[in-house]
Amino acid sequence: MAGSQETTPRAPGYLSGFGNEHATESVPGALPVGRNSPQRAPLGLYAEQLSGAAFTEPRHHQRRSWLYRIRPSAVHPPFRRMGNGNLRSAPFTEAEAAPNRLRWNPLPVPEGPTDFVDGLVTVGGNGDVLQRVGIGIHWYVANRSMTDRVFGDSDGEMLIVPERGGLLLRTELGVLAVEPGHIALIPRGVRFRAELPGRSARGYVLENYGQAFRLPELGPIGANGLANPRDFLAPRAAFEDRDGTPTEVVDKFAGNLWAATYDHSPLDVVAWHGTHAPYVYDLRRFNVIGSVSYDHPDPSIFTVLTSPSDTPGLANVDFVVFAPRWLVGEDTFRPPYFHRNVMSEFSGMIQGGAHDAKGEGFVPGGASLHNMMSAHGPDRDTYENASAVELGPQKVDNALDFMFETRCPVVPTAYAMAAAHRQPAYDQVWHGLERRFTG
Repeated sequence: MAGSQETTPRAPGYLSGFGNEHATESVPGALPVGRNSPQRAPLGLYAEQLSGAAFTEPRHHQRRSWLYRIRPSAVHPPFRRMGNGNLRSAPFTEAEAAPNRLRWNPLPVPEGPTDFVDGLVTVGGNGDVLQRVGIGIHWYVANRSMTDRVFGDSDGEMLIVPERGGLLLRTELGVLAVEPGHIALIPRGVRFRAELPGRSARGYVLENYGQAFRLPELGPIGANGLANPRDFLAPRAAFEDRDGTPTEVVDKFAGNLWAATYDHSPLDVVAWHGTHAPYVYDLRRFNVIGSVSYDHPDPSIFTVLTSPSDTPGLANVDFVVFAPRWLVGEDTFRPPYFHRNVMSEFSGMIQGGAHDAKGEGFVPGGASLHNMMSAHGPDRDTYENASAVELGPQKVDNALDFMFETRCPVVPTAYAMAAAHRQPAYDQVWHGLERRFTG
């Protein structure tokens, strides 16, 4: 159909379930029945498979979707290299990986017009984007919607964690509305446009080069708990039919940004079915598991999603959330304990007045990096209070924090090390933890 037509609803509807084989059409009869690629697809559409996993991977790890679109993705001019801005990819070589602990204040909102793509700033990462191992960690900040522009990441899937302001993500497969307290996952290769319902938006992005995120195994926990599969929501089909309006399509490929100008919108999928699809999840629905006697289990019990590595039990990266919960342990030091970890930990705050291990200095939009075996834990004031407080049931509901935990050291970028919003005196939060030995 020529001209301009948009079927995107204002309030997007969703399909429930993590990794489900979803099927959806925005025009009745657009989805073929009984086969994926009929001789002539319905309504004059083109059938196209989008594969997020190798054809021969096990069925329960398979990620692929069949799309029925107005034009095949092959209809485009050549891509050209464009500037990367502050976006970087692995291997990271601008600075050294160091055992020093790092912490940043929130990324300032720019004064000039900045959309989601232009506002991506890389903190660091590990691995090798060409080998599809490791991660990139980014901030994003935007004060305007992407206009006549679409972005896709061929290097990995993008886990978006809003901290300030919502995003309306118009993807090839439909629309996701994501707000602070939610996460959105854009699979590898799926194109989208980020629009701002408000004046500005800020948050974090984990770019996962490795195996696609999946739900962690529950083991002795049993059949229920942590993130419930039904709370992950995929979009219903919604398409744009726009001819004659130039659209810049930006593709992150092999660590660099490439762009091509289309004469139509690539968000033209009228129907789709499969498992390679974006989704949104409300972090407040996480079913927290904890101790009801003494001590507290390792923070792995807070894992929402995991990207496995080639070593069983060792994650390429875990996404962990510290959601509202009760603390009831008896004779227990309740804040996060002093710790050195073989995994590297990047932490961020979505909302709240204070982190449960830091009395001040770690605020919404901020971040900290504790690389492997870097000692960390509660600051002096937190330690003093938690060691002396009278214990009773305590509700932790004034903060929402998360962590990207990865098996390899996170190498920071030159920008992250030189940033004006980095806190150079972070080590001082542990000053004053004096000798108490009485033996």
